[in-house]
Amino acid sequence: MGKYYLAVDIGASSGRHMLASVVDGKMQLEEVYRFPNGMDNVDGTLCWDVKRLFAEIKNGLKKCKELGKIPAFMGIDTWAVDYVLLDAKDQILGNSVGYRDSRTNGMDEKVYETISLQDLYARTGIQKQMFNTIYQLMAVKQSHPEQMEQAEAMLMIPDYFSFLLTGVKKMEYTNATSTQLVNPKTNDWDYELIEKLGYNSGMFRPVSMPGTVVGNFTKEIQEEVGFDCTVVLPATHDTGSAVLAVPTNDDNAIYISSGTWSLMGIERKEADCSMASMEANFTNEGGYDHRYRYLKNIMGLWMIQSVKKEFEEDLSFAEICERASRETIPSIVDCNDDCFFAPKSMIEAVQNFCEKTQQPVPKTVGEISAVVYNSLAKCYGDTVKEIEAITGNTYDTIYVVGGGANAGYLNELTAKYTKKRVSAGPNEATAIGNITVQMLQDGVFADLPEARICIERSFDIKYYE
Repeated sequence: MGKYYLAVDIGASSGRHMLASVVDGKMQLEEVYRFPNGMDNVDGTLCWDVKRLFAEIKNGLKKCKELGKIPAFMGIDTWAVDYVLLDAKDQILGNSVGYRDSRTNGMDEKVYETISLQDLYARTGIQKQMFNTIYQLMAVKQSHPEQMEQAEAMLMIPDYFSFLLTGVKKMEYTNATSTQLVNPKTNDWDYELIEKLGYNSGMFRPVSMPGTVVGNFTKEIQEEVGFDCTVVLPATHDTGSAVLAVPTNDDNAIYISSGTWSLMGIERKEADCSMASMEANFTNEGGYDHRYRYLKNIMGLWMIQSVKKEFEEDLSFAEICERASRETIPSIVDCNDDCFFAPKSMIEAVQNFCEKTQQPVPKTVGEISAVVYNSLAKCYGDTVKEIEAITGNTYDTIYVVGGGANAGYLNELTAKYTKKRVSAGPNEATAIGNITVQMLQDGVFADLPEARICIERSFDIKYYE
C-alpha cells in the first residue's frame, strides 16, 4: 500500500477527486469521483451553489474510504476571483455570486474614481478583467454595504471549502493575487489600496503560500467521511496548479493552460508592472515559490463548449474537431471580444461577428467549429509575438497542459499559427500540480525541478511540429 494524495479539482463546469501515489518513481493518477458544476440563476443573479459543491467534496471523500484508498494529504483548487464573505458566526453574507454575473458592469469606473487604471496596474500588475474581485467588491459596496461592514472574513472559494473541512481560515496566495488587491513586491495585501477603496480591511486574512498546512479534518468531518486527513494549500487557483505541471525545467518556456480559459504565458522571477505590459494586457499572477505567471487570459475552450451545447446533434469534442478539420472557411473572430464572454447564443455571437466584419458567415457544425478553433490558434500566434516583443526572447516550444491538450486538431493549428513545436500534455495538469505541492510539502521531491522531471516521465506527452 502506497501513500495516497488527493486533489479535489473543481472547474466551472465540473469537479473531480483525483488520487495519486508514486510507484516505481512515477506518479500514478486515478479519478475516483466526478460531479457537475455550473452557475445557477437565482432571482436574476448568477450564483454558485457552494452548499451542494461542499456536499460533493464529502461524497468524493466517502468514495475514497469505500475504495480503501485513504489519502494522507489533500488539497482543493478551483477557478479564481470568486469568494464568500463570512459574518461573526461564519455564515455566508448574501449569495455566492459567480464571476459571469453582470453586477460588475460599471464598477470599473467606480474604482477609477479612487485610482486610475494605470496606477492600479503599476501597483498590482494584474490585467483588467471586469470580473476581478476588486470590481465584485465594489458592486457589494454599492448595493449591499451592510454585507461588507458585517464581514469578519473574506475567503476565496477553495479556501472556504478548506475551512469547512478543518475549521481553519487561510487565504492562499496564488488565488489572492487574482483579486487585483495584492502588492507583487511584498506578496501581501495592498492595505493602503484596500482602505482607499473603502473596503473592510479587517476581513482580509494574512496571505499563506502554497504548501502551507491548513489543518486536519474536524471531528464532525472525520465522523461523516470515516477518516482523518491533512489539508494542504496547493496553488488554489487552478491555473497556478496547472502551470506547476508544465513538464520542463526550461525557464524559457511558453505554456498554455488550456481549459474553459486559455492562459498563455511564461514563468518569471519578477513581476512586470510596466505600461507596455499593461497595454498588451498581460497579467502577473502569483505562482508557486514566489514565481510569477506572466500571462494573458484568452477566452479558451469556453467558446467551443458553448457552441457544442447549441448543436442539435449530440457530438463528442473529437467528432466536432473531425468535422472542423474538413472545412476551409477563412473567417476569424477576436476570441477576446466581450461579445463572447456570456452571450445568450455563442453560435449567433460568432455569426454576428463574421457578418459585422464582412467575412463569410459559418452555418454548419463544421464551419462554426472551424472558425472557433482557427480563431483560438490565431490568438495564440499573436500572443507569442507579444511575449517575444516584451521579453526580447524567442521560444521554440509551446507546452499545452490541461484538458485542451487532448484537442489534437487545435494543437495542429497552434503549431501552424505560432510556427513553434507544440508539446501537448499532461491533460490532468491541474490535479497533478495540486498533488505536486502536497508531495513537495511531504518531502517526496526535494524541489520543483525534481517534481517536473517526474511529471515528464510519468505522463503521456504528444508533439506537433
